[in-house]
Amino acid sequence: MSKSIFVWGGIALILLSMVGFAGWVLSLPAATAGMEAPPVPREEANAMLASLRPTKRERPLVAIIGLNDATETTDYIVPVGILRRADVADVTMLAAASGPVQLFPALQVEPDATIAAFDAAHPEGADYVIVPAMSRDDDPAVIAWLRDQAQKGAKIIGICAGAKVVAAAGLLNGKRATTHWYYLDEMLKRDQTIDYVANRRLVSEEGVTTTTGVTASMPMMLTLIEAMAGRAKAEAVAHDLGLERWDSRHASGAFRLTRPFAMTVLANRLAFWNREEFGVSLEPGMDEVSLAFVADAWSRTYRSHAATHAAAPDPVESRNGVRIIPDRTGINWPEDQRVSTFPGGKPAEVLDHTLEAIAVRYGESTTNVVTMQLEYPGPAPEK
Repeated sequence: MSKSIFVWGGIALILLSMVGFAGWVLSLPAATAGMEAPPVPREEANAMLASLRPTKRERPLVAIIGLNDATETTDYIVPVGILRRADVADVTMLAAASGPVQLFPALQVEPDATIAAFDAAHPEGADYVIVPAMSRDDDPAVIAWLRDQAQKGAKIIGICAGAKVVAAAGLLNGKRATTHWYYLDEMLKRDQTIDYVANRRLVSEEGVTTTTGVTASMPMMLTLIEAMAGRAKAEAVAHDLGLERWDSRHASGAFRLTRPFAMTVLANRLAFWNREEFGVSLEPGMDEVSLAFVADAWSRTYRSHAATHAAAPDPVESRNGVRIIPDRTGINWPEDQRVSTFPGGKPAEVLDHTLEAIAVRYGESTTNVVTMQLEYPGPAPEK
């Protein structure tokens, strides 16, 4: 008798959970708000540039911090690729501890140094510290190092959910800020003094700048280049990237949790028997920004994952000196399971081509899930 009660109680609990989940899904909006990103007043844009201008070195030193066990792929690699191609600053990739940095959702790289080695070489600190999203917001070594760098006068830039790490360090207290739409409530609960600014892809105040989701790393780095070296230099790099516009305008209402998003993620997760692993060939001198976008996007479908492969296990050095450690070596990846990084293409266009390829394979709903995670507003409209 007791066994029967236990079984039926378990079934009832499952049914109640399913009903509760269904109710939650149905409570979500059917779509995001269709809205246009409001323009950014010229004086606001000028104020941001002024806040980002270097004040310590003639040639700035930029440090990008990563947590070894999980740092967001695009947040970590794209700033390096863009700033190094501009050649207006010395850029170093750091890790909290020795060893490689495992990026999520894809790629593994060798950092240039640990934070301890950086401190020994540069006791006066960096000019800029870029903080990507990390698996943990409260790693003691990262938090202590960020506070120390801020005290030494470094300008702190939180990319995407890296803003949560910056907030955990207490560096957003009482300041205007933004972050990835999915983590906004979490950040504001962590520090209720933060003044959230909607409809801005980049927000800067008193030496701390934050951005919206993953793809905001592009306009953020171009804005930083403009602050360092002027508009003409930023325009040249933007052209190389395939971007015509990189200001901070943003339609925040277009990015939120919706019923189609939740249903697509659920359906893709439940299709566990239909997972695919796609191979990305590592080639010396390849564009690391394009690589990051391709690997990141294909690994966010909830149907697929991108893995890198090369002939040998040695790290492969990209166009701008990022050393990528291959996931697989010495294998002949099946032709129909390879994805292209579109060699010769401009990175922003490569991202668009990748999203188109995902739509062909998995449909528009899955592509929308990817763009929502990347908080990508799509290509800038033609003038």
